[in-house]
Amino acid sequence: MTRRVHEVMTENPVTVDKLTSLAEAARVMRDADIGDVLVVDEGRLRGILTDRDLVVRAMAENRDPAETTVQAICSSDPVTVRPSDDVIHAVTLMRRNALRRLPVETEDGELVGVVTLGDLAVEQDPGSALAAIAAAEPGT
Repeated sequence: MTRRVHEVMTENPVTVDKLTSLAEAARVMRDADIGDVLVVDEGRLRGILTDRDLVVRAMAENRDPAETTVQAICSSDPVTVRPSDDVIHAVTLMRRNALRRLPVETEDGELVGVVTLGDLAVEQDPGSALAAIAAAEPGT
């Protein structure tokens, strides 16, 4: 039987408002020990900001992290999945769009999680090196 996204996703995604500064978003990522945050506006998903975005779209462009908002550099209109979608659908979307993470939204737009490449590696190939890395505790 095919597993569903809600069975493998990381619940309670970390979000920041679209007007949050890059510096604050970076602190949120550091404190949560994550590489991305979901960008929201009035609770609705508007984009994804990754640690790579901070480097490539902000630092490399000499943007002021205290003055630049996350909406200025985040990836907008992210591809999403539903909690009830099967895992194979999530894998297909990630492969087709070269993504490492997918926000999980209910049909009414409520953010309920994120499914990551690591989540899928643990699910699909628990003996792989990627699964071992994804399952490791931070700092180990």
